Amino acid sequence: MTGRESIPISLLLGNYTRVWIPDPEEVWKPAEIIKDYKEGDTVLHLKLEDESTLEYSIGPKDHALPFLRNPDILVGENDLTALSYLHEPAVLHNLKVRFLESNHIYTYCGIVLVAINPYEQLQIYGEEVINAYSGQNMGDMDPHIFAVAEEAYKQMARDEKNQSIIVSGESGAGKTVSAKYAMRFFATVGGSANDTSVEEKVLASSPIMEAIGNAKTTRNDNSSRFGKYIQIGFDRRYHIIGANMRTYLLEKSRVVFQADEERNYHIFYQLCASSSLPEFKDLTLSNAEDFTYTSLGENIFIEGVNDAEDLVKTKEALTMLGVKEIHQVSIFKVIASILHLGNVGIVSERDGESCHINRDDTHLHHFCRLLGIEQEQMEHWLCRRKLVTTAETYVKNVSYAQAVNARDALAKHIYAHLFDWIVEHINKALHTSTKQHSFIGVLDIYGFETFEINSFEQFCINYANEKLQQQFNSHVFKLEQEEYMKEQIPWTLIDFYDNQPCIDLIEAKLGILDLLDEECKVPKGTDQNWAQKLYSKHSKSGHFEKPRMSNRSFIVVHFADKVEYQCDGFLEKNRDTVYEEQINILKASQFQLVADLFNDGKDAGPPSATSKTSKINVRAAKPAPKGHNREHRKTVGTQFRNSLHLLMETLNATTPHYVRCIKPNDFKESFVFDSRRAVQQLRACGVLETIRISAAGYPSRWTYPDFFSRYRVLMTKKDMTIGDKKQVCKNLLETLIKDPDKFQFGKTKIFFRAGQVAYLEKLRADKFRFACINIQKTVRGWLQRIRYRKIRKSAITLQRYGRGYLARRYAEMLRLTRAALICQKQYRMVRVRREYLRTRRAVITIQAFTRGMFIRRLYQEFLLHHKAMIIQKTIRGWLVRKKYLRARYAAIVIQCFYRRVRAKRQLKQLKIEARSAEHLKNLSVGMENKIVQLQKKMDNQSKEYKTQNEQLVVTNTALGSEVTKLQKEVETLRSRQTAGTQVTSLQEELEKLRAELQEANAQKKQIEEEFSNEKQGLEQRVEELEKENSLLKKEKEEMNRDVSQKEIRLQVELDEERQRYQNLVKEYSRLEQRYENLQEDIFLLLNHSNQSSLGSDSNYPSINMSEAGDTDDTIQQVEEMGIEKAAMDLSVFMKLQKRVRELEQERKRLQTNLEKVEELSKHKSSTSEDDINADLAYNSLKRQELETENKKLKNDLNELRKAVADKASDNNSSNELQEGYNLLLNQLKAANEELDVRKEEVLMLKTQIVNSTRQSENINHIVTQDWGYLNEDGELGLAYQGLKQVARLLEAQLQTQSRQHKDELEALHTQIELLKDNLEKKQEMLDHFSTLSPEALVEFSVQQEITRLTNENLDLKELVEKLEKNEKKLKKQLRIYMKKVQELEVSQATKSRPELTRQVTVQRKEKDFEGMLEYYKDDEALLVKTLITDMKPNAVSATVPCLPAYILFMCIRHADYINDDQKVHSLLTANINAIKKVLKRNNDDFEMTSFWLANTSRLLHCLKQYSGDEAFMTQNTAKQNEHCLKNFDLAEYRQVLSDLSIQIYQQLVRVAEGIMQPMIVSAMLESESIPSLAGVKPMGYRNRSSSLDCESGGPVGYTLQALIKQLGQFYTIMADHGLDPEISQQVVRQLFYSINAVTLNNLLLRKDVCSWSTGMQLRYNISQLEEWLRGKNLHQSGAVATIEPVIQAAQLLQVKKKTSQDAEAICSLCTALSLQQIVKILNLYTPLNEFEERVTVSFIREIQNRLQDRIENNQLLVDTKYTFPVLFPYTPSALSLETVHIPASLSLDFLTRV
Repeated sequence: MTGRESIPISLLLGNYTRVWIPDPEEVWKPAEIIKDYKEGDTVLHLKLEDESTLEYSIGPKDHALPFLRNPDILVGENDLTALSYLHEPAVLHNLKVRFLESNHIYTYCGIVLVAINPYEQLQIYGEEVINAYSGQNMGDMDPHIFAVAEEAYKQMARDEKNQSIIVSGESGAGKTVSAKYAMRFFATVGGSANDTSVEEKVLASSPIMEAIGNAKTTRNDNSSRFGKYIQIGFDRRYHIIGANMRTYLLEKSRVVFQADEERNYHIFYQLCASSSLPEFKDLTLSNAEDFTYTSLGENIFIEGVNDAEDLVKTKEALTMLGVKEIHQVSIFKVIASILHLGNVGIVSERDGESCHINRDDTHLHHFCRLLGIEQEQMEHWLCRRKLVTTAETYVKNVSYAQAVNARDALAKHIYAHLFDWIVEHINKALHTSTKQHSFIGVLDIYGFETFEINSFEQFCINYANEKLQQQFNSHVFKLEQEEYMKEQIPWTLIDFYDNQPCIDLIEAKLGILDLLDEECKVPKGTDQNWAQKLYSKHSKSGHFEKPRMSNRSFIVVHFADKVEYQCDGFLEKNRDTVYEEQINILKASQFQLVADLFNDGKDAGPPSATSKTSKINVRAAKPAPKGHNREHRKTVGTQFRNSLHLLMETLNATTPHYVRCIKPNDFKESFVFDSRRAVQQLRACGVLETIRISAAGYPSRWTYPDFFSRYRVLMTKKDMTIGDKKQVCKNLLETLIKDPDKFQFGKTKIFFRAGQVAYLEKLRADKFRFACINIQKTVRGWLQRIRYRKIRKSAITLQRYGRGYLARRYAEMLRLTRAALICQKQYRMVRVRREYLRTRRAVITIQAFTRGMFIRRLYQEFLLHHKAMIIQKTIRGWLVRKKYLRARYAAIVIQCFYRRVRAKRQLKQLKIEARSAEHLKNLSVGMENKIVQLQKKMDNQSKEYKTQNEQLVVTNTALGSEVTKLQKEVETLRSRQTAGTQVTSLQEELEKLRAELQEANAQKKQIEEEFSNEKQGLEQRVEELEKENSLLKKEKEEMNRDVSQKEIRLQVELDEERQRYQNLVKEYSRLEQRYENLQEDIFLLLNHSNQSSLGSDSNYPSINMSEAGDTDDTIQQVEEMGIEKAAMDLSVFMKLQKRVRELEQERKRLQTNLEKVEELSKHKSSTSEDDINADLAYNSLKRQELETENKKLKNDLNELRKAVADKASDNNSSNELQEGYNLLLNQLKAANEELDVRKEEVLMLKTQIVNSTRQSENINHIVTQDWGYLNEDGELGLAYQGLKQVARLLEAQLQTQSRQHKDELEALHTQIELLKDNLEKKQEMLDHFSTLSPEALVEFSVQQEITRLTNENLDLKELVEKLEKNEKKLKKQLRIYMKKVQELEVSQATKSRPELTRQVTVQRKEKDFEGMLEYYKDDEALLVKTLITDMKPNAVSATVPCLPAYILFMCIRHADYINDDQKVHSLLTANINAIKKVLKRNNDDFEMTSFWLANTSRLLHCLKQYSGDEAFMTQNTAKQNEHCLKNFDLAEYRQVLSDLSIQIYQQLVRVAEGIMQPMIVSAMLESESIPSLAGVKPMGYRNRSSSLDCESGGPVGYTLQALIKQLGQFYTIMADHGLDPEISQQVVRQLFYSINAVTLNNLLLRKDVCSWSTGMQLRYNISQLEEWLRGKNLHQSGAVATIEPVIQAAQLLQVKKKTSQDAEAICSLCTALSLQQIVKILNLYTPLNEFEERVTVSFIREIQNRLQDRIENNQLLVDTKYTFPVLFPYTPSALSLETVHIPASLSLDFLTRV
């Protein structure tokens, strides 16, 4: 098993070899050999993981040699059989690593899927995961329950053989959940072809069975207490058509007893939790704690479970399965009665041999009332029993214990019958009358169980597991044999465990069950007597043992373990005794359901293989003495054995698939792995047996190419030259492994014994290690040489620098010596020079003072003369200035008054201008100008300040000169006059002048202070203005930002509405398709396939408005026929009835329109009165103008008619008359058109004049308001008012946009409601169909067909009558024209000249082609057939793109030109229906779908371009504007064509994705675009041979070039067909999204592709796709953004994943990936060789901590069915219609150019 046979022990157990040793806690723990082992050694020297050493003794009496560990590169494999060493510790370690480190709960073990319960809800079961696994081979994706289900579904479809999925495991291991997910997969993949909801009913059975069959145990909160086998039936197209369920061994004892911390069945607690609801008042229930049967476990709640909500789900499931409301009430009554029965108080008598029940026992009363039985009888027979002998019958009292047991037995019996009844009705609901072609069975069976006390239930469960294990072993052995035979390998017998002796011990003659039944037949048989019989009979059996310390138990050696069973209770549980008298009371119930529960067994005959025995309804044996009722008296053990045999026959007739569920711990903790519990379950479920069988043969298997790629490093150059890789592999193995029995060469694979791959890996690692040593040796020598050279170079450099340093020091010493000498010389010179300069300075100072003394004396004399002159000058100047100041002050006062008057006038004028409209427009400019003016004002004031300073300086100098003059004059006066009076006066005058000078200085200072204050005030004002300006700007920016945000929000909402609308269109098309399929099925059922429907399947609006005329005709017909005859005429009656319905619908529509108009009027009432008055004025003016123009037009028309008549009498020929008449008509039309234009212009001008006058009044009113409170100029107030008006304008625009958006929403909602109504009607019809019986269905369908034919006949009659009316009208017109022609011919004959004998032919002048095509009504079908039905894209490939669309539009133009609404309606309806039929017929043809998408969108653009709407005419030429439609508005048909374009686009995307789907994974992940990059990992996974289709040679491999080529073909086809580039870009974007979704989903579900090389390969492939986009100029289509997640996934595979810096880089890099996706990729990351390291758990935890705050979608996989909302932009055609040329090859000769 460990592979030590062919390799020397010393080589395997050498130093550093890693092994497994036993451990009591962890079962197995790893160790490493630190000393080579030699044969004969008794001790192994080991080192444990904690670095401690251990001497491990080995030998015959001690331990055996330890198991070898697998290389780290093999740890975490998807398949356990891929491990090189196959043994228990390797399996356990691999499961533990996958479960704890990678959080993978699924692992393959050959054909077995091992599922470990995570005790946590994982996001790996969504519909996108089902789609990812659908169609994949088992082994291509990571292990999953969906992979097993897909394998079963695929084999059923390919091999046409029934399949089974066997799910087993302990309680709490997740069996029920796994079975539920398997059924969900089948319901999704194999959904029913028609709308019968079979798959929903199959899934709906789960909540019902969980409610009545599941309960809380100590090991599981939702444990299934019964086994079930569900057969899901499929038809020949492999769609689900029905299902059937079998149940096994319901644990009835749980109804009356629960252990601690356990609960009863969920349904009891659900009813108690909902007891307060009105519909359950009649049950008289209360809290579950009040009832004995629900409170024994003392734990009535389950964490996280709401029993009331679960009951709602149970009721919904019952309703879906067709259980009527009255039956549901009866079911709940029976369940409630069981609870009341448990509370019935039985009182023991004093003698102890009898008991009684109180008369006033309310619970007994409620029990009898709910079941509809007599209370007195039930009270009597609960305490008594009847004994029947051959002679007479006795009634005997029973003891208290016997009465309690009888009561509990009755409760169990009632619940068991109710359980069987519900299962039977579920099977009826899932039954189908359609023939079943094949089925897949899902077996949810209990696993091997062993407890401290094991009873009858555990014995039956383990017996069933013995049978299943035997079937499992034989199937595994059979598959191994088939694999060897297919590869032509010699088959050698493998010994495997056969548990047939154990099965014989249980079920053979005189076995355990046989002896148990025999003891049950004995009148006084006991459990102890039965145990003694077992001891005496089977004591010699190898699988039976007797316990040493007990005589009431026995031990059975099962395949999994020894189990000791307690004999107590075996006989009672096997008999399942219930008193017949109690059953008879229940049979007599007044409720039919209760009576039916217990009458089925009596009336039914022997069970058939298809009905009773197929369901295995285990019923209680009734101990009645009647001999013919033996079937009813079968024991539970016998019934279980029979049902088990039937199950084994079913499983043996199918291909089984195995799912083994493992419970990781007993504490229900998420992702906690208990190794001891896991090993117990692995041994019990047969996983280790599968490993043992695989290891006994050749478990490791390699294909020749993979083996060559992996181990070519062990080959020589000579071997590499051989071209045959198979021969190279053979030569290599014969060289490396000497024992030929250790490997075998098959046709396509190499088979190895266990351990051989590990040996090859060791040789490969040694080869790499030797190569690494050589590389390291060379590199280290090279590094040392480089280091020596660096050291030598450094030493030389140091020497050079050292010598230079010494030389520099010597030179520095010489330099310093020379500098010292120079310093000494200079110092001495400076000292002598300073002494000389000091002496010289003293001499000069003495001279200066002496000369100054003489000069000062002379200066004093001159100064006295100068002062006298200044005094004189000052006095004279003061007198003159005083006079001047008086005159200046007077002038200034006059100027101030005059300037104030002018300023007031100017201020008033400025205020008027400031409040004008122009000032509001230039407000911002005015603010800036104001700031500039203030700045200039400051500059001017500063200049004035400077000038004033200069003037003051000048005045000061002048005053000083005058003072000197005055002083001189004073001196002269003193010298001339001796009188002192003048001197005193002059002195006084001088003092006055000095005082004035001080005042002038004070004024100067005051002016300077005022100037500074004013300057500061102006600066503050400027700052305030700037702040206010910035605030206004901010408010403006905020308003603009709000407007832009609202626009963005509205755009997003519009996109969402568009997405929802397109989804509704898609859903409508799907429902329409389903409705058509249902119609076809009904026609096939009724054998009406040869009949053809004459009615049109059009649902589009008609342009014909003649219904009212038809009604008038019908009323006239009634009046003509008489009331009595009309009442007898059915057609007339139906017409009137139809018209009444139409009028009622019209009334409702008008009512809704009226309500909308009233709502709009309410909204408009809030508008201003000015708008209302303006509208009234406009309407009155328009009415007056229309009246006058009407009179003028009448007069002109009469005059023109007179002129035409006069001219017609004067003309000679009819041609001239017609031409003249046409000319006059054209002139009349032109005049009318010009008149209309002029009239509208006049009206608009008048309304504008009225509005302008009112606005001027409003403006004058506004101007009167005073804004002066803000500032003196009022400019800020006006600015604020202007901004408010701007804000109001923006708000008005927003309100209009929101109102338009609301209107669009209302229109969409109305469309949604119409679609919902249509869907509800169809659903009601389908529901009605499903509820009818086959006979009633046929009768109902015949009635429907009759009504349809009568309606069609009535429609045809109406059509015939209309045609007859038109025919009469045309005949009348023809007669009139014939008369006119005859009159003209007569007049011409009289005026013609008789001498003209030669016949003259008049040639018609060829008219210009106006771009219209005329056809007859009869040719419409031919036109549709030629242009649509039989049209091939190649037929018009050489012509103008979208030629059919142009031709159809030209035909529509002609029908509009002749004003024929019926022709337009018929042509458009026929075109749309024909396009739908063509697309339905070619639903998988990309070219045809692209062709009609281009033509449909072009026809839609033509209807817009030529609609006459100005919004669509901006890019038209003058000639194209002439071709616009004149009479009809086809807006409704534009909407229909838009919806049809959306449907075609969705079909185009679906077809393209279907073509690309098989190519994406192979091209993006598997093909080697970069050669020799991908490495091969030693996986050795063994795919099932049944998973691959051997006939087709396996799956086809696509390359990246093939994918790019396919994309190129799609784009070329769309471009050739003339599809709009915008639509082509959206198609490419959607296809790239599909590539991203499929690639990323496969990457997230495949461990083998999550490697560095795959990341490199994937990034290269994505770059090639980006290059293709750039080459096609599609890089701006948004396609690159859709593949951003897969780009980041490729980068994530390539980056380093070790340090915190790496984690930060990953978090900043992977912005398009969710946290769950990042963690999944890191967990799946797999090294390709042993030199790479795995991603550590701590690193993943760090990533999770960093990204835990990221707000994102928690979905793991990408939704592959998501479709971007498509937008069809309006692209008018530059092609003019008259230039369109129709090729003759189209055979459209019946079209006439007009």
